[in-house]
Amino acid sequence: MVSSKIIIYQVFTRLYGNKNTTRKEDGTLAENGCGKLNDFTPTVLKKIRAMGVSHIWYTGVIRHATQTDYSAYGIPRQHPAVVKGKAGSPYAITDYYDIDPDLAVDIPNRMAEFEALIERSHKAGLKVIIDFVPNHVARQYHSICAPEGVKDLGEEDNTQNGFDPQNNFYYCPGQRFTPYFDLYHGESEPYVEEPAKATGNDCFHNAPGMNDWYETVKLNYGLDYYAGRVGHFNPIPNTWDKMTDILLFWAAKGVDGFRCDMAEMVPAAFWHWATDKVKFRYPEVVFIGEVYNPAEYRNYLGAGFDYLYDKVGMYDVVRDVMCGRQSAHAITGAWQATDDIRQHMLYFLENHDEQRIASQFFAGDARKGIPGLVVSALLQQNPLMIYFGQEYGETGMDKEGFSGQDGRTTIFDYWSVDSIVRAASRKYTIREKYLFDIYNKVMNIAASEKAVAQGQMFDLMYVNGQYHRQYIFMRKAGAEVLLVVANFDDLPAEVNVTIPAHAFDFLGIKEKNAVATDLLSGSKLKLSLKRDGVIPISVSPLGAIVLKFKA
Repeated sequence: MVSSKIIIYQVFTRLYGNKNTTRKEDGTLAENGCGKLNDFTPTVLKKIRAMGVSHIWYTGVIRHATQTDYSAYGIPRQHPAVVKGKAGSPYAITDYYDIDPDLAVDIPNRMAEFEALIERSHKAGLKVIIDFVPNHVARQYHSICAPEGVKDLGEEDNTQNGFDPQNNFYYCPGQRFTPYFDLYHGESEPYVEEPAKATGNDCFHNAPGMNDWYETVKLNYGLDYYAGRVGHFNPIPNTWDKMTDILLFWAAKGVDGFRCDMAEMVPAAFWHWATDKVKFRYPEVVFIGEVYNPAEYRNYLGAGFDYLYDKVGMYDVVRDVMCGRQSAHAITGAWQATDDIRQHMLYFLENHDEQRIASQFFAGDARKGIPGLVVSALLQQNPLMIYFGQEYGETGMDKEGFSGQDGRTTIFDYWSVDSIVRAASRKYTIREKYLFDIYNKVMNIAASEKAVAQGQMFDLMYVNGQYHRQYIFMRKAGAEVLLVVANFDDLPAEVNVTIPAHAFDFLGIKEKNAVATDLLSGSKLKLSLKRDGVIPISVSPLGAIVLKFKA
């Protein structure tokens, strides 16, 4: 049993510390600026830790494809035809053993700057998570920082075979890469790839389209897609060893966990092999899997993952409840679907892939996320993830460049995030300060209350069926009880909470009069605790009440 709740704060590293407000659409690094690893000072990290955060996920620190030219530093230049955006996607890795030069103040010493960041993070009481991108790499992948004796990906491939169990890539023998777009992209020479490699989103031909992950190539873990996904895992495929060594390389530097991109696109057999080897050497390292198919959840947990995204379930349902498309009762069904693995499900409301709550594509108002935050943070013992700027109501409505105006904060462009820039100089708007104070309280309740990290949960919706815009549940550990009511309605709610006899028996609560404290407001409320009794509670619009009392 975990002793404290894991709360992950995801930062998009190149954006977080950037205070340049030029924000020219499709601007260069020189025009729009870029955040650095050194922007995460002890003061900044202390502030993040003070929100109740236990882990910080530095997104996009490994060197990836970019249109910025670093060839003066011996870093291979990428052809712009196969880079999305001026800054490039952090999920198109060009060297698994290198740190992205955009993030360094002193580029030749970029790895030392990252090692210093790990040390600063640990001193601040934060564990460090980075991305591990196992399914695909940039089209022009080439490691210049691999340890001596490590062969590059594809270096020993037999490119005459579309599939070979010991190849690192899949090929289209005799065919040149001919995607839908212009291969010159303003350059004097076109991008040339022959034979064409399969594209990252399981596109096994030479002509990926606009919606394909055309800037990436698929890694081969011994699955023969040309023969219907037949696995060739004995002998161990070469890619397995190479990728496991990469995990061990970063774990040796003090990285505490890996968020594994599109984990379900890589066979579970590999994960079983790799996580076993990493955890043998580094038992405390955690693996978080981006897995979207609920039918595969238990398979990947069995293969060594500690936590999985609860996207196709809790996220989708809470989003629908926020937007008025589903009743709050649907949340009960969402947690019940994964009840046997509940401690392994990672709850979140925003990340780099999803739209911002405050965007016009989602709720249009960050305050509508408050009841969803309370439910996501306090319902179970499992981890919670917050995306930087979420705590200030960042809208994600900028038209940054390649990203376009899509309600997301760009991962492709050089940019700065308005709310984060203001927060850095303490020039919050009234609404940002209001929202931050609530996030800070809820996250710290989740981090510090024993009933949340270790306690049992009792869902009260089945005896409070008349409420469709409020979600009601209890948590208990030892003698400490929390009664939580989250109001998804934009009107005040007068809720008569029924607590059934079964809840008294299940949680071990005695009938009595108690004085409860609302952990969000500090106000006191007298409760008459009776089996099948009713407790009247007033909840503010888009608000919540978290009543703590002794059993």
